[in-house]
Amino acid sequence: MKIQFVTRVLCLLSLFMAIPGQAADENQPARLMIYDFNAETGLGGWQVEDDVVMGGVSSGKLTMRDDGVAVFSGEVSLDNNGGFSSIQYFFDPIDIDGYETACLKVKGDGRAYQFIVEAESRARHYYSYRFSTGTEWDIIRIPLAELEPYRRGDRMELPNFPGKTLAQVRFLIGNAVAEAFQLEIDAIWLE
Repeated sequence: MKIQFVTRVLCLLSLFMAIPGQAADENQPARLMIYDFNAETGLGGWQVEDDVVMGGVSSGKLTMRDDGVAVFSGEVSLDNNGGFSSIQYFFDPIDIDGYETACLKVKGDGRAYQFIVEAESRARHYYSYRFSTGTEWDIIRIPLAELEPYRRGDRMELPNFPGKTLAQVRFLIGNAVAEAFQLEIDAIWLE
């Protein structure tokens, strides 16, 4: 009798609790790695895009430390109507249906950054989420449904990120102030 009761309680609990590392769908991995910075992957495919594309003079760079951590750093300038620096990684669209959260393992400088995604290649708009950083390593968890649609910095009257496909990830700093910045990035994945 006690064994049956314990078995039923455990079965009920398993319906309400997710076991870490186990996906809700047996065919879907619990974690989908988007990019893991390390000695093997290097910085392959990542590009810096600053406000120079519109006449500004901000300067960002992306380097890799010997321990395999990427470092996005530089200076944001407001001169010539500038004000942002970013790094971006494009890839063929991937199916992300069923994933709900973007996870960023980062160490910041106390400044705010934006995590930006595109649902398809050459999209006319992107989806953005602003997050704050501390000066210690942290995992920033971003609900995909909270990524808001923008085009050229203007909020669009469209639904938030649909979370079906993904074709680009980007980090951007643009806080409407001239500032030096440094964001260390270890990995980006979906859960």
